[in-house]
Amino acid sequence: MNQRALILEAARSLTLEHGVVPSLNSVAILAGVSKGGLMHHFPSRSALMRGLAVAALEELDAAMLAASEGGRAGEVWLRLSVPTGDEVTLFRALAVAHRAVESPGDDVAAAAREASYRWEALIEKETRDATRARVIRLVGDGLAANVVAGIEPAPTAEQLDLIIAALIPGRGQAGL
Repeated sequence: MNQRALILEAARSLTLEHGVVPSLNSVAILAGVSKGGLMHHFPSRSALMRGLAVAALEELDAAMLAASEGGRAGEVWLRLSVPTGDEVTLFRALAVAHRAVESPGDDVAAAAREASYRWEALIEKETRDATRARVIRLVGDGLAANVVAGIEPAPTAEQLDLIIAALIPGRGQAGL
């Protein structure tokens, strides 16, 4: 694992442990790198938070591309939109950090917006219906937002299957 990846893994671990994006010092210690080595990759806590967010977007991109190749982009999007366990903690911490240190129109927001459009295009390619693709993406966004904000718990597997079956005819079987 390269130094940047070690730093991001340490930051993710500490974020999950404490519920907030950690200090650069604590990340450097856990990653086993000097503070200068960390700052080479992430010169500020804000840059570290952006790195965590971009890494999460890259993971989702990879999952959505794989799902699209299998003709399951819509279903997988909805399943990935339901954060559970550690994901909820990580997303809450990133949301709080983002609001605290970033300004509207920043590069993370732009990257997330571009990723959303890519994922919606993959869903549209599968459904052959731009409106249905948008609805599927927005339902996924709403599921994620409600769970992360603590508005409601994640739907059960059975509830999620029903949502998927309603939005994507012939789908809704559990599992990715």
